[in-house]
Amino acid sequence: MQYRSSIRLIPPAIIVLCLCMLPDCAYAPASEPYQKWTDQPARTLSPEIAQLIQSYDRFFQEGMTQTGTPGAAVVMVKDGEIIFTKGYGLRETGKPDSVDAHTVFRIGSLSKGFAGVLTGMITHTGKLHWDDPVQQFYPEFALSDPKQAKRVAVRHILSQTTGLPYHAFTNLIEQGYSLSTIVQQYFPKARLSAKEGAFYSYQNAAFCVIEEVLRGATQLPYPTLLQQHIFNTCGMETASCDYASMAACTNKALPHFSTGYGWRKEPVSPHYYDFAAAGGVNASATDMGKWLQMLLGGFPEFVDHTTLDEVFAPVIKTSKERRIFPHWIGRDDASYAMGWRVLQRGPDTYLYHGGYVNGYRGEIAFNRKENVGICILFNGSSGLCSQSVPQFFELYDALVRVRAH
Repeated sequence: MQYRSSIRLIPPAIIVLCLCMLPDCAYAPASEPYQKWTDQPARTLSPEIAQLIQSYDRFFQEGMTQTGTPGAAVVMVKDGEIIFTKGYGLRETGKPDSVDAHTVFRIGSLSKGFAGVLTGMITHTGKLHWDDPVQQFYPEFALSDPKQAKRVAVRHILSQTTGLPYHAFTNLIEQGYSLSTIVQQYFPKARLSAKEGAFYSYQNAAFCVIEEVLRGATQLPYPTLLQQHIFNTCGMETASCDYASMAACTNKALPHFSTGYGWRKEPVSPHYYDFAAAGGVNASATDMGKWLQMLLGGFPEFVDHTTLDEVFAPVIKTSKERRIFPHWIGRDDASYAMGWRVLQRGPDTYLYHGGYVNGYRGEIAFNRKENVGICILFNGSSGLCSQSVPQFFELYDALVRVRAH
């Protein structure tokens, strides 16, 4: 049968009303107390946070059942601490192995956020700057307009504003073409949509030009930079950005595709690992919790708030792209920063990105003002994926914010 989602966002007023009917045990701490990767003792959860975890866990379990999603993993961070990690469902349909907090998934375009922050960290060293021309570090970069190619800067690559048309040559990535071939042979053939910086157009191939820019600035390959500056710094012990690591991983979720008769599992594909900045990172929920700690300012000795401010600052509106939570934020309330989407909902700003690759889905979002964030990884795309982030923040507002004020 075809799986169809019937889950809907629960209005905050209904959530608050339901609190009055909850038994005392509803305020018990989560079954998995949180702990920083440095192995410091976990402190006791507040009743509000415990209720948030329990309510979201219930929502998510019901959503898994309703949509038939094969497997998923969730991690939440609040005030610099990982407060909850949990796996749901199976790593592979037809097998008994369950997803746990350390099961590795492909995270797809959530990888773009790593590229943005990594570039910010390198700019902090003075080895390059946001407005440096791409050709200064990657002379092979070309466009149909040579003058525009000379003007395109680092910030244009990461903010999806090079002027290339939407998803230019993503199909060639999936056909196995190299970045150098696409940039040198196909970019000059593409008719430009606009002047650099003037038009938002989502990219994968063009976005990965940042890998060559960083190589030119540091003399180190992108995977090495990612490992040294982020994976090692955060303690992301099972994270990687290559096919060999994923193939060798014994605790990994396999990708699944929905059919008219259920879910079909497939092997991990090697595609996009040569385009790591766009979609090549592998990680577990535990890894992504540590990443959220860095994004929320938990490692100021390695990436300070000024650098994060630069990475997360909105660059261009994405109004013409209507797919991002159309029932949760307004069409004109979304922008793109450096590898991140910026969503404005009332007084709140959310940094967000979604990802899809090879049957895997990923969602990450955080609110810097509230110092709270969530990441959800899936090994099959279902209706639960698009509901998971809005529902978390609806619950957070109803269960934590309401009581705090």
